[in-house]
Amino acid sequence: MTIFGEQGFGVGVRAIAAAAGVSPGLVNHHFGSKDGLRQACDDHVREFIRRAKMEYMSNPSPKGLLQAMAEVEEFAPYLAYLMRSLQAGGPLAVEMFDHMVGDMESYLRVGIENGSLRAPLDLKATARYMGLQNGGGFLLFMQLYLAQHDGVPDYPKMLREYTDAMMLPAIDLYTNGLLTDSMALDTLLSGRETTDAQHIPPKNRSGAEG
Repeated sequence: MTIFGEQGFGVGVRAIAAAAGVSPGLVNHHFGSKDGLRQACDDHVREFIRRAKMEYMSNPSPKGLLQAMAEVEEFAPYLAYLMRSLQAGGPLAVEMFDHMVGDMESYLRVGIENGSLRAPLDLKATARYMGLQNGGGFLLFMQLYLAQHDGVPDYPKMLREYTDAMMLPAIDLYTNGLLTDSMALDTLLSGRETTDAQHIPPKNRSGAEG
């Protein structure tokens, strides 16, 4: 996972085996191929992140939030791997993102059930939005960071800077909102209702033909 995160998925099995202190044959024996190893890494990264986020969402508290912020560097190898996966593209990246969105739905449901979150109008759409927003936002932050540091990634430091820069405005926005009234939302919902009505056959609008 660490080697993939640091060097990308073009790295060979031999380099991974050397870093792990085992033979390339043993890696292939356990995982079948480099693709099999990557799939196992995908599962491991997703489970680590899912477990940490679910633990907090199940019992949100000031102590839990402060502890998570204090220990954010521990997530660096996992986030580095995740960003590499999304950058690489392909079927495994699509599968990883779909799993991320599915996990986000689970986090939202837990928060709604325990009263820490408000139920959104469309839970699935909100989960997808948050996945795109969070993943895309960090990818852009990473690109800017690398441009300012001669292209040399220091993922723990990068993640700390990202957390320090983004946590306050993100929590403020999620807690207090940004718009002062519901005009934009009302307009969007009204437009959707009009569009939906235009696609309903006349017989279904009135309940009868003609």
